[in-house]
Amino acid sequence: MGEVFAGRYELADPIGRGGAGAVWRAWDHRRRRYVAAKVLLQSDAHTLLRFVREQALRIDHPHVLAPASWAADDDKVLFTMALVGGGSLGHVIGDYGPLPPRYVCTLLDQLLSGLAAVHAEGVVHRDIKPANILLEATGTGRPHLRLSDFGISMRKGEPRLTGTDLVVGTPGYFAPEQLLGAEPDFPADLFATGLVALYLLQGRRPDSRRLVEHFLAHGAPGAPEGVSAPLWDVLAALLHPDPRHRFQTATGARKALAEAVELLPADPDGDPVEVFDQLGPLPAGFGPGGPLGTSAVTPGARTLATVPAPPAPAAAPAPDRAAARPDPRATPPDRAAPAPPSARGATPAPPAGATAPPPTAPPPPGAYGPSETGSFHLPPPAVPAPAPPAPRSRGVAPPPAGVQAALLLTALLCYAVGVWALIRLP
Repeated sequence: MGEVFAGRYELADPIGRGGAGAVWRAWDHRRRRYVAAKVLLQSDAHTLLRFVREQALRIDHPHVLAPASWAADDDKVLFTMALVGGGSLGHVIGDYGPLPPRYVCTLLDQLLSGLAAVHAEGVVHRDIKPANILLEATGTGRPHLRLSDFGISMRKGEPRLTGTDLVVGTPGYFAPEQLLGAEPDFPADLFATGLVALYLLQGRRPDSRRLVEHFLAHGAPGAPEGVSAPLWDVLAALLHPDPRHRFQTATGARKALAEAVELLPADPDGDPVEVFDQLGPLPAGFGPGGPLGTSAVTPGARTLATVPAPPAPAAAPAPDRAAARPDPRATPPDRAAPAPPSARGATPAPPAGATAPPPTAPPPPGAYGPSETGSFHLPPPAVPAPAPPAPRSRGVAPPPAGVQAALLLTALLCYAVGVWALIRLP
């Protein structure tokens, strides 16, 4: 039995973690289904404001994984979203290496479709990368992609929560103008989308710095090996270092991609790409219909005081489903083989005589994966740096939990009033 949050969400097991919180598989007692619950682990002002922005995002699109509901309990807050079990694009590359071009085009088209819906709401994602793009567990059927993690997204025109000498995002997926301190804009998301497509085609993280340097010195480089000229023309228009010469909208890039797909040769025959379920079995005390031996949670049920430690697995990891079929791509002798897909998201059994890890170990990366997102300093300006602020008094205690919850609810109310006021403007 897991701890119950706000009398409704019962946390089952951790399935991912990031810089601002952990993602849990949780049972929603009201809607009678499993959901993914992101529990905020920090309570500083910037983190709370980012939480307010993220949970307020409501985009109903088949290729967008946006928050569905939220709850607060003392000084802890969470929001929930649909549970996606197929892992991220990083899992698929780890299992198969470079993907067939037509398969990549299907994924790229879905990503651009979801991104067009996000941009239509005036939101810049700011953290497009493989770990934030999840897949439904569709097996060998048509893949279904979901763009997730809007933790650092912002609407155009909203105030930034970082200083002008900081850039927020993941190293290696920054657009060049971001590194120069430009305001977040839609073309920056499209640049990162081009890098994701190149990652899927090559099976490795692209060197964005080298790519930009080649663009600036010699123009667009030639198409990489295995990438046809029509498809490369689309990617080059996504990856141009000058945002004025880049696609300005995801819809425009999607139309160009559709024209390029018609000119692509057929993918070579081989094993189809299979998207496995990466979540692993439910922990002890939980079944497909929810927690075992219970039917509902009453308003007087216990609530979560602290985020619980990851529960011990109920059984050994599921058998390797990929072992029965040949490796879709041979692994060179000098390259380590990736971990079996069925082992991702489950805790392996310790060898004989070994000591089990302590129950307070941090949650392992699962289908929702760890996040590299952070704030990174831009090169220092030429003007002298301002004097550092006065040191904070160490004798001031943080506000009590009730006050923190009241501050959060006040921030949510102010945000809602502001959105209402904008809608009412002529």
